[in-house]
Amino acid sequence: MNRIDAKFAELREQKQIAFIPFITVGDPSSELSVDIILELERGGADIIELGVPYSDPLADGPVIQASSERALLHSVTILDCIAVAKRARLAGSELPFILFTYFNPVLQIGLERIFKLMNESDIAGVIIPDLPYEEDAEVKTIANKYNIHLIPLVAPTSNSRIAKIVSHASGFIYCVSSLGVTGVRSELHEGIQDFIATVRSHTDLPVAVGFGISSREQVAALSQVSDGVIVGSALVRHIHEQREGLLSSEGKSQSLLQISEFVRQLKNI
Repeated sequence: MNRIDAKFAELREQKQIAFIPFITVGDPSSELSVDIILELERGGADIIELGVPYSDPLADGPVIQASSERALLHSVTILDCIAVAKRARLAGSELPFILFTYFNPVLQIGLERIFKLMNESDIAGVIIPDLPYEEDAEVKTIANKYNIHLIPLVAPTSNSRIAKIVSHASGFIYCVSSLGVTGVRSELHEGIQDFIATVRSHTDLPVAVGFGISSREQVAALSQVSDGVIVGSALVRHIHEQREGLLSSEGKSQSLLQISEFVRQLKNI
C-alpha cells in the first residue's frame, strides 16, 4: 500500500487529521534538510512535503521564493531532493514523502527516470502545480506505474473544473485555502468551508488544505472540515530564523528542537 493511503487510513481510525509540513530542500543545506525531516517527525508531522527549489516558482509567495533562491545558491537540484528523501528514510523516517516540484525539472530529467528514482527513494506522492489536469495523462500513467500519487491542486476559482480535476486524482486532494500565491495570512478565505464541502461532494479521497495557514487557531478550524492541514511559508520562515543556530555545531541541537516545538504548537500537542 502507498504510504499516503496507509497514513490517512491510520489517522482516520484515530479520528485525527494529517499535519503536513512543507520544507524547501537545501535551505539551509541538503544535510540539514535530512535532520529537519527527522525533527519534524519527532514533533508530530504525519506527512512531509519536500519542495524542490526552482528559479521561477509561480505558485510560491515571497518566503518560499527566497528559500528557493538560497537553496539554488548551493545548486540544489531535483535529484538532490530525491536523494535527501532516500537519506531520511535510511536514517529511520517512516513518514510518507511528497515531492513538490514544477514541471520543467521533471521534464529535464525525463518522466520515466524521475519516477523510477522517486520510487527507489520511497517517495509516495508528487505535486506539480503548473501541470494542468488536461495535460497530465502521460505523467499520471507513469506515476501509477511506480505507485506514486499525482496529487492535484484545486483552488476556490476552479468552479466547474473541480469535478473533472478530482475524478482521476489519487492520494488526496490539495485544496488551496486562499487566492493568489503561498504565504502567511492572518485570516482564511471566508468561503473556505463551502469550498471544501464542494470538493468533498465530488470525491471520496481525503481533502487537505494549504496556502497561508500559520496559526494554531487556523489549524484547529480547518481540522473540523478537512482531513489534513499543510503548513509551508510559516515553517519555512521559522527554519530560516533558526539558520544561524542550525549552521553552528553549538546551536544545532537547540535550533532543531525549536523546529519540532513549532510543529507541536501548531498541532496543539
